[in-house]
This record gives sequence, structure tokens and C-alpha cells, in this order.
Amino acid sequence: MPKRVDHEERRRQIARALWRIAAERGLDGASLRDVATEAGISLGQLQHYFTSKDDMIVFALRHIAQLAEERVRTRIEALPGAPTPWVILRETLAEMLPLDDASRTGHLVQISYFVRAVHDERLRTHAKEGTAALRGFFADQVKAAIARGEVAADRDPVGEATLLIALTEGLSSEVLMETLAPQEAMGLIEAHLARLFSGGQGIPGSPGGPG
Repeated sequence: MPKRVDHEERRRQIARALWRIAAERGLDGASLRDVATEAGISLGQLQHYFTSKDDMIVFALRHIAQLAEERVRTRIEALPGAPTPWVILRETLAEMLPLDDASRTGHLVQISYFVRAVHDERLRTHAKEGTAALRGFFADQVKAAIARGEVAADRDPVGEATLLIALTEGLSSEVLMETLAPQEAMGLIEAHLARLFSGGQGIPGSPGGPG
């Protein structure tokens, strides 16, 4: 009997090969043939799953996002008690920083992706959709915190969400360039959250907060 191939796992295998190449020399240095070699398959096999480089890149970025969501969910579920908006924001922002080798590789791939997306309408559309979804998620958490009395009522949720994304992306660049240590970047994220939440009644379950 011929061996059955898990097609979704094969796509993930190809995505991981693309990440390894992109992390070393950027996406422009990752041809379909190079990725196939890195994945240990033939070019024909790779083209069975991805007919173009852009298709492969989009899948790889979606897979990175899925893995990040799973890691955030695992981090939150490991904490005691029901997750509060502050906890959800902190853990999500921590996942967005290059704090270890795995997240560093993901960031290097994303940087290569965004550089390419500047001149590619399809990839740029995908990037804009992802950013809009993340901004909406953060804004929902700020709204929930306002409703709980943890963030001042006059705060603009969308504006605060945009600031959180911009702050984290800027700090990520500092960490990647080694002008800031990972723990220092995380400390600045926590300090910003503390200021955001200090306009309400504090952060339940956090240092200095009630409960």
C-alpha cells in the first residue's frame, strides 16, 4: 500500500522550510527550488501544493499567525483565574515580541514579508487585513477594560489599540537589532499597560491593582 501523505502537514513542512531560509537571507533569497530542497522534497512536489511563491508566502504567514494564537491561548490558560483584559493584552503583546529563538525567527520572516508587501498589492492587502483584525481585537479588550472600570472612560479604544501595535513593533525592532534586551522591552510594555489601566480602578490581580 502506498504511504498516505498528510497534505496539511506537508504544507506546514514547506512553510517551516521557507521560514528557515527567510530568517537567514530574506524572502527574496527563497526560490521555490531552494524551499523544496530545504524541505527535503522535489520541486514538482512543492508545486503540487503551491503554484507560486506568493501562495506559499501567504500560507506561511497564516501558519505563523495560527501558531502565535495557539501559544497565546496556552499562556493564558496556564494562568490562574479567568483571563482579564489586562492579562489578554499582556500575553498577546509578549507573544508579539522576539523574546526567544522561535519568535525571533517568526519576526525575521515577517520583516521580509512586509518589505515584499510594500511593492506587492496582494501581499499588502493580506497584511492590512491582518493588522486591522489585530487592532480590532485589542480595541475590544480596551473596551472591556473600560466597562470593568479598569481603564478611563475617555480613552479611545481604537487609538489605544493602534498605539499598542506601534509600540510593540518598535520595541521588536530594538530587540532584533540588539539595542534593547528582550526583558527590557517586555518591561516597557508592562509599564505602558500600567499607565493605560491606571486611569480606572487599577488592574485586578496585577501588582498594585485591587484583588
